[in-house]
Amino acid sequence: MGSCFPKQLERRKAISTERKALRDLHQSVGEDFPACAYRPPDRKNWMAGINPKKVHINKIVWPGTHDSATDKIGIPCITRPFGQCQTMSIYKQLVTGTRVLDIRVQKDRRVCHGILITYHIDVVIKDIKKFLSETKSEIILLEIRTEYGHQDPPDFDKYLVDQLGEVLINQDENVFNKTISELLPKRIICVWKPRNSPSPEAGAPLWNSVYLNDDWIDTDLPSTKFENNLKCLSEQPPISSRKFFYRVENTVTPQADNPIVCVRPVTQRIHEYARLFITECFCRGIADRLQIFSTDFIDEDFVDACVAVTYSRIDHGKA
Repeated sequence: MGSCFPKQLERRKAISTERKALRDLHQSVGEDFPACAYRPPDRKNWMAGINPKKVHINKIVWPGTHDSATDKIGIPCITRPFGQCQTMSIYKQLVTGTRVLDIRVQKDRRVCHGILITYHIDVVIKDIKKFLSETKSEIILLEIRTEYGHQDPPDFDKYLVDQLGEVLINQDENVFNKTISELLPKRIICVWKPRNSPSPEAGAPLWNSVYLNDDWIDTDLPSTKFENNLKCLSEQPPISSRKFFYRVENTVTPQADNPIVCVRPVTQRIHEYARLFITECFCRGIADRLQIFSTDFIDEDFVDACVAVTYSRIDHGKA
């Protein structure tokens, strides 16, 4: 017990030092990247607003949510703070401008985050269908995976195809070089990541895990995550030659050896620096690698930042 207290003091000092490092960087660099002042007039239809005939799939900076379907996870005020990464429903996230969803499931097809569970996957599908029915040109990248430590839902690939088959964009590397208009009326790229079941095959309605990659840095230290995100991104090929999606998570996560284990106060250490991250991508010459940018507790400003970079690529040829 006595040895834990100095360790915790050391941890708090490290967190404070790292938060200061990001504040200082933000003060010196600011938030300045091509089209950074751009705000989509209609976030619900922001892809339509920047011309689907001109927007190639590999040029989009996709605003995404981490652990997307956790708005009602666990028990309110008891276990929810330990697993909730979003407060909006899936439908509301899509209306706000989110275009990448990260959904975790367990054997009974309920959404989960670790040991905490929430609603059935049908709720997610219903929200997606509602959004699609109200829009015409918005493409969604839907990632569904079996949560770590859980078993695959039986026949889940068949379920997804039965539910979404009419709007699924089949697995095909040529998709990356196509425009949104060339894919319509298909609307969803669905990546299914089972733990033990067979992965989707080439040409199938679902995409397999090799087409959506990331480098998960599991830390609650904000500057460590920020710098490692930049380092990992710099090691990726440019979007012009990439035949897979690459995600960067603007998040930090609670750690078991730290007394603060609720998601929100931890992830807030980095949440406000999304625009700084994009600015640094341009400063370091790696903006041409940025593609999926995800966050906990997504908000309009985060969406606007991603859309602004997409807009600059389409209208000005930047990055």
